[in-house]
Amino acid sequence: MIDTKEKRELDDVHSDFVGSFLRPQSLKDAYEQFDAGEIDADALTGAQDTAIRALITQQDRLGLPIAGDGEFRRRVFMESFSDVSGLEPWRASLVSEAARVNATAAVSTAAKSTVEQSRFAVTQRLTLLRNALLDEFTFAGSLTPKPVKVTLIGPDRLAMRFDAENSRSFYPGGVEEFLDDVVKIERTMIGDLYAAGCRYVQLDSSPYTAYADPSSLAEMRAQGEDPDAKMQRAIAVDNSVMENFADMTFGMHLCRGNKRGHYHREGKYDAIAERLFNTLACDRILLEYDDERSGGFEPLRFVPKGKIVVLGLITTKHGGVESVDELRRRIDEAARYLSLEQLALSPQCGFASALAGNALTEEEQWRKIGVMLETVRAVWG
Repeated sequence: MIDTKEKRELDDVHSDFVGSFLRPQSLKDAYEQFDAGEIDADALTGAQDTAIRALITQQDRLGLPIAGDGEFRRRVFMESFSDVSGLEPWRASLVSEAARVNATAAVSTAAKSTVEQSRFAVTQRLTLLRNALLDEFTFAGSLTPKPVKVTLIGPDRLAMRFDAENSRSFYPGGVEEFLDDVVKIERTMIGDLYAAGCRYVQLDSSPYTAYADPSSLAEMRAQGEDPDAKMQRAIAVDNSVMENFADMTFGMHLCRGNKRGHYHREGKYDAIAERLFNTLACDRILLEYDDERSGGFEPLRFVPKGKIVVLGLITTKHGGVESVDELRRRIDEAARYLSLEQLALSPQCGFASALAGNALTEEEQWRKIGVMLETVRAVWG
């Protein structure tokens, strides 16, 4: 595990990853056997442990400066907040959808939106039952001396799924009161991680890209919502989660959707960049820049001193492997708007936001990581 002095050292780390890696087939099989009642929870944990050991061994072999457990203990990235009372219907929907997609190894455009957009009513006020992130960090941290990154779903993602009208008996104050409890729980989770030695937490915040997506904006307005006010609330809530962890590095991943390689949002960063980059209290901003939907690098001019932008130039949607020359050219383009010292490189999203994973092989995944590290050495030394 790392000590507090390594927070500043993370500022000099120019390679990164978003969170999830492809689960090996043995782990997918274990989940399927567990769902069928063929193995118990201890056997599933054993399969997770084995897969995580192999993953971190590979990360160390390739020379990744940051380690992670690949989100192997989750079926889908949003399960980072699922061990919370009151969210039972939502958790059940996540587990069911992840199992279905894993079984079919495909997802249609229609199926993609079913669970993504459905809202849930709580069954009671939220209470943290178990800090699963602490278990993730403790095990991964025992396997490597490198900083271990832990990912956590951002509060606004939960707010966008929350059925406030049908939760009034528990949250008469609506979504704001619900978010107060989300923030308290996430701060407790991060506090536990901090006490255990974790110094890098990434918030996964897909809703920010909604504020730049024309169809999402139209949907909000049709529902009588003010997108500007919602975005301001999201920034304030995220900042509340990150407040007063002085030597913790916080990353913020702005996701556009990545289930089985299907994106979820359009829109360039230009519309949100100035306010977002200047007011979010994070240290690293992980942006998706793997295709034309993200637009150009001009919005990077709004990034203030002291923040690192991690350029997600390497796609996880398919197995085509980028070249070092291509990546260097795009980094040079970005450096016209932000200094190289404030830039880093990563895949644009996780390789497996859900259990089934994206349409590429483990060999292609690791080739992409290898090209990333080679590019980082070539650009930053």
